[in-house]
Amino acid sequence: MKDILEQLDQRRAEARLGGGQRRIDAQHARGKLTARERIELLLDEDSFEEFDMFVRHRSTDFGIEADRPYGDGVVTGWGTINGRMVYVFSQDFTVFGGSLSETHAQKICKIMDMAMQNGAPVIGINDSGGARIQEGVASLAGYADVFQRNVLASGVVPQISLIMGPCAGGAVYSPAMTDFIFMVRDTSYMFVTGPDVVKTVTNEVVTAEQLGGASTHTKKSSVADGAFDNDVEMLTEIRRLFDFLPLSNRDRAPTRPFFDDPARVEASLDTLIPDNPNQPYDMKELIAKIADEGDFYEIQRDFAGNTLTGFVRIEGQTVGVVANQPMVLAGVLDIDSSRKAARFVRFCDAFNIPILTLVDVPGFLPGTSQEYGGVIKHGAKLLFAYGEATVPKVTVITRKAYGGAYDVMSSKHLRGDFNYAWPTAEIAVMGAKGAVEILYRSELGDADKIAARTKDYEDRFANPFVAAEKGFIDEVIQPHSTRRRVARALASLRGKQLSNPWKKHDNIPL
Repeated sequence: MKDILEQLDQRRAEARLGGGQRRIDAQHARGKLTARERIELLLDEDSFEEFDMFVRHRSTDFGIEADRPYGDGVVTGWGTINGRMVYVFSQDFTVFGGSLSETHAQKICKIMDMAMQNGAPVIGINDSGGARIQEGVASLAGYADVFQRNVLASGVVPQISLIMGPCAGGAVYSPAMTDFIFMVRDTSYMFVTGPDVVKTVTNEVVTAEQLGGASTHTKKSSVADGAFDNDVEMLTEIRRLFDFLPLSNRDRAPTRPFFDDPARVEASLDTLIPDNPNQPYDMKELIAKIADEGDFYEIQRDFAGNTLTGFVRIEGQTVGVVANQPMVLAGVLDIDSSRKAARFVRFCDAFNIPILTLVDVPGFLPGTSQEYGGVIKHGAKLLFAYGEATVPKVTVITRKAYGGAYDVMSSKHLRGDFNYAWPTAEIAVMGAKGAVEILYRSELGDADKIAARTKDYEDRFANPFVAAEKGFIDEVIQPHSTRRRVARALASLRGKQLSNPWKKHDNIPL
């Protein structure tokens, strides 16, 4: 018996070494942690339960049968983050460059199936050279099996992808179907075709970092939701994000202890809006003053800064925030911000997270580049997402809410539950200057008359009271009481029940 136990220990030690000490040292030399080190940092201490440690590949082509390391390039299992269950897979670059084989894919599929069955999120740590060429179509079939599970799990359990090394070719489509993607600066990249193929086909000379690095995907393509400087920072921040999320669509996000008075008064908010209607202010200040302890976990910080998305807690409970940011492009809605906000709203709705919308929007961005790029269809995504959402929706209009953008930003007409406005709110079809130029075109030559007409229009429409008279605004509130009013609104909506008409699925404008 003792010999058998020793043999088990030896096999486990061999499996834990992956591709061997030399390759582990090479991984460290690149500034990267190993697959197991990443899991240890991500999960609670001693909580990891591993599956399939002794799985080996079954390929016999190209002499690969002589090299059959345990684990086959991926570490899979489950554990806890702050005591809450999560399934995890971590690709091991020290074994065949983390390349995906038939058995490697089967290990990932097994834990994804278990995650859906048991109602727990999946976190995938990607560090792979792509499909294992020696296995040919069996490797491609493995990718498709993973893709299918990503689709089925979407909206059922949260899926988070961590790109902590190369992720190329077909491998990128699994992360692309998950809820959140995060990257490490300088050591991770994602692209469908690499720099060599790009040069051959299009004659473009580009580096891997330029083509698919963290900066590219957080600032230009919006493929990634955030980037971090190193593995340790990323894993620490993912633990923080995980705390905002429910385990599944049948679960509620955790309620955390809070030490912040829900009725806290913020007198500084009474002077947040500048006297000059064209002067910007920082919407993040309002978010911080509404949130418990000022904590805001921003999603897609570096992309489409004219709209802010992220998570806060109010009375210890997770709330998704969508807010126009007057500091960037005056807070207008455009193609990028509409896509960004629409995806975030749909995530919140899928996982029963209430949505707080803070509005200061002068309209949609005009111009040929926007129209040619399909701003109509992309703007409709956000409209569709809000109209479809059945979770509690609380809206606060701080300043401008003009035209179609007023409708889109969680208005009463899209089943907003509580729609508040500050006294500084301006709710109208358009700004006073544009409206007067259309209504009184015949008087454009007379500057005094136009000034008087503009003043008259502002007095009549550049306020929240016309909308309040019609019941489209539930209450005009004092800015300093915003946290209390939002907290009470959300508390009253905890038992909300609303369902959409039965359908197989909707057909969102893509």
